[in-house]
Amino acid sequence: MSVMPSYSEKSALPTGLDLDRLDPATPRRRVMIVDDEPETVGLLKYILSNAGIDVAGAESGQSAIDKVPRIWPDLILLDLMMPEMDGEDTFAGIRKLTPAPVVIVSAKNQKEDIVRGLQMGADDYITKPFHPAELVARVNTVVNRSRQVTAPTGIMDFSNLDMSLDPGTREVRIREESIALARREFDVLYCLGRHAPRWVDHATIAEEVWGQNDPKAVNRIKYVVYLLRRKLELNPSRPQLILAREGLGYKLASDRTTA
Repeated sequence: MSVMPSYSEKSALPTGLDLDRLDPATPRRRVMIVDDEPETVGLLKYILSNAGIDVAGAESGQSAIDKVPRIWPDLILLDLMMPEMDGEDTFAGIRKLTPAPVVIVSAKNQKEDIVRGLQMGADDYITKPFHPAELVARVNTVVNRSRQVTAPTGIMDFSNLDMSLDPGTREVRIREESIALARREFDVLYCLGRHAPRWVDHATIAEEVWGQNDPKAVNRIKYVVYLLRRKLELNPSRPQLILAREGLGYKLASDRTTA
């Protein structure tokens, strides 16, 4: 990994903006970096700002949660190993405030660590040490992918399921209760809702939600549907809302109307 340059080097001014030093009112691509190591925050700021990305730093989980409503980042880079509030608790707190994608950047590089991070709801997982160009490429890919989901103009209402989806606020209400969903959970549910009452195959879901179809898509979709059923179904073991059929894929058990 590149050695962090000194901030006294005035010959190469970054093109991005440090939102900790500037009022973040400009509509640019924004990334918040959450890491308890100031050197890591500084390095990531330098790399991203030189790539034209506006950056903000938080050196604790609570600081990140407090800063989200001021910054409204397009993406969050999150370390897992932090004192007081660890990465998982920080992720949960952030997810209550924003559906912005979260990319884990961690020295925990074992397969089980990566799987756990992705199952937690992270959109990507980058292990330390990393190459600066790879970091920038993956950040841009995740942000671009998150912007590909196009919201309809109105609320989707599924009257026979007593459920509604509001793509503008990403709110799901079922049986008069608001349900908090992770970003990918909402995206998969929205995809099924948009195609209801038709069956939606795995390839279509993968393309619309992740922007690509790959051999791992089937297991990834199955896991997200499993999480959705746990949150939405009265009896997840006997699903009545999200139906599955071999060879066809998934569908919502409803027609829909748009308000």
